Amino acid sequence: MKNLQTDIITKDTIRTTSSEPLIIVNNLKMGFNDQSVLSDVSLKLFNGENLVVLGKSGSGKSVLIKCIVRLLIPESGNIEVFGRDLKSLNRKELDEVRKKIGFLFQSGALYDSMTVRQNLEFPLRRIRKKMTDKEVNEKIREALENVGLSDAINKMPSQLSGGMRKRISLARTIVVDPLIMLYDEPTTGLDPATSDEISSLINDVQKKYKTSSLIITHDIQCARTTADRIIMLHEGEVVSEGSLDDFEKSTDPLIKSFFK
Repeated sequence: MKNLQTDIITKDTIRTTSSEPLIIVNNLKMGFNDQSVLSDVSLKLFNGENLVVLGKSGSGKSVLIKCIVRLLIPESGNIEVFGRDLKSLNRKELDEVRKKIGFLFQSGALYDSMTVRQNLEFPLRRIRKKMTDKEVNEKIREALENVGLSDAINKMPSQLSGGMRKRISLARTIVVDPLIMLYDEPTTGLDPATSDEISSLINDVQKKYKTSSLIITHDIQCARTTADRIIMLHEGEVVSEGSLDDFEKSTDPLIKSFFK
């Protein structure tokens, strides 16, 4: 980690809700076509916390989150999830780990040919194969209630606004009760009011589903609303980490350029 300022952010300032990390990333390196994207990145996500990874576009945030679920395979370094080294897992074992992780894509990634109900039913039928029809319907209803869109159950994605699509995508993610939530730019493309609603929903999900969340964003208001702890990426490296208060009080020019 680079030391940007002596007044910011030591390990002693980091606030977590548990000493047990669910995700450990050690010395991660990743690049494309001889262009380095991530350079020796290390971090931990602790049980019960919202960890925000903050950085400008192109800083490597989305590449990092895709490596964590092994959608991308890093050049070097280790990633442990639930205490298991992802490199050591076969496909079946990796799938079992992924079932415990909810991934909210930046685009939402809803199936446009399916209704809202069908979008939520699809992962339930795939992951919770022993659930009865009644149990499936109850879980769908619960997830939609928790994102405030029960009345959208029979609508098509094309009938929804951008904010509603994001909410339905979140409902589809939480319907299978994940232990970890990964958010890739959850407020990108949304107006300020809707962005605030999505940020509040992230906190609601953490409380209701007891999740631990890693939130990739360059949205400072989202960070302010959700973060228990913040890590800043810059040009593929972790340059600082600490609490929201640490960042707000920092005199470092890079950090101040975000927290104006």
